[in-house]
Amino acid sequence: MTSALADPARAGRLVLLLGALVAFGPLAIDLYLPALPAIAAGLSATPEAVQLSITVFLAGFALGMLFYGPISDRYGRRTVMLIGISLFVLASLACMLATSAEQLIAARFIQALGGGAASVLARAVLRDVYPPAEAIRKLSLMAMVTAIAPLLAPLLGSQLLAYFGWRGTFAAILLWGLASLAIVWFRLPETLPVERRGELSLGRSFAIYGSLLLDPVAIGLLLAGGMSFAAMFAYITGSPFYFIDLHKFTPLAFSLLFAVNALGIFAANYLNSRLVKRQGASVIAGVGSGVGLLGATLLWVASGVDDAVPAVIVGLFVVVSMTGLLGANCVGLLMARYPNNAGAAAAMFVAGQFGLGMLSSATISHLGDQTGRTMALVVLASSALSLAGWFLFRWFEMRGRAD
Repeated sequence: MTSALADPARAGRLVLLLGALVAFGPLAIDLYLPALPAIAAGLSATPEAVQLSITVFLAGFALGMLFYGPISDRYGRRTVMLIGISLFVLASLACMLATSAEQLIAARFIQALGGGAASVLARAVLRDVYPPAEAIRKLSLMAMVTAIAPLLAPLLGSQLLAYFGWRGTFAAILLWGLASLAIVWFRLPETLPVERRGELSLGRSFAIYGSLLLDPVAIGLLLAGGMSFAAMFAYITGSPFYFIDLHKFTPLAFSLLFAVNALGIFAANYLNSRLVKRQGASVIAGVGSGVGLLGATLLWVASGVDDAVPAVIVGLFVVVSMTGLLGANCVGLLMARYPNNAGAAAAMFVAGQFGLGMLSSATISHLGDQTGRTMALVVLASSALSLAGWFLFRWFEMRGRAD
């Protein structure tokens, strides 16, 4: 497999395929965001109950990935991915047919359990076939492909909502799952050779998580990348009601705003792919955390001023864009530190992202966010913790080099 990827065309097709698989999470969330108020009305549910469907999706996504990583390190990537995508497809059908908020929430949790397989194992596949530095560059390119999902999904979701109602958004997610299942079945070979699979029992394979949680370098990377993700999910959860309900944006206008932020992620990942070999993943991740905190500070100040919506938009753009400088670098550094457990390392990182995103989403759903101040406060706190995590990582990384 590695030698075959010396062909740039085949390598490019692999990155395109894996980027599409990582898009499971963003697509399954962003496509139905413009429909959240309509779902609440259609199911006779409160906005908080419908927002909970985002929270439980993040929880299921994180939980599922924690299982898939070590299992794939032990038994290979392809079969595990096919099982997860199949579960995602069945649960997407259940979401489309839901008749109550409770049914939707339960189906979303199962949908997330399945979708986590594609998202985490796509990253592990890249680490299987590339050395660390090139893997980080390819992760950035893959993230550019993935960024197309939040760029286009809300726009598509708003059109599906207009023509087919909110159930049409879940029908589109179902079709995406079926297409992905077919593509993996026919186009993705197994990338983890038998000789590279662990000889430990499955139970001991899961024990790598204990090592990760006791490693301050790993904890720093998890916080740096994960808390940036939490800031983004505070925006994802709070912004539909802030912009559509409070400031009377149309679903289409909100979708365009969302697309601009996704374009920022795309641009940041492109910049990272060009600079990472020269500047180093550690330095670029630090820049991302620092600039993200500046954007969060602007958001917090602007959210307290009635007519400062343009400044709120700018602050959110900066915060969301900086996830493009943190995700690929942090997970790439973590997988390079644990090369024999790349699946588990990727699973821990991405599960941490979605787990922390779940907490920020749950905070906004629980407290309510009629003015945008809760969203801004959660974004600010998350961005500060992201920068603190980078300092923790950098401190122990430099100490390790000194030793």
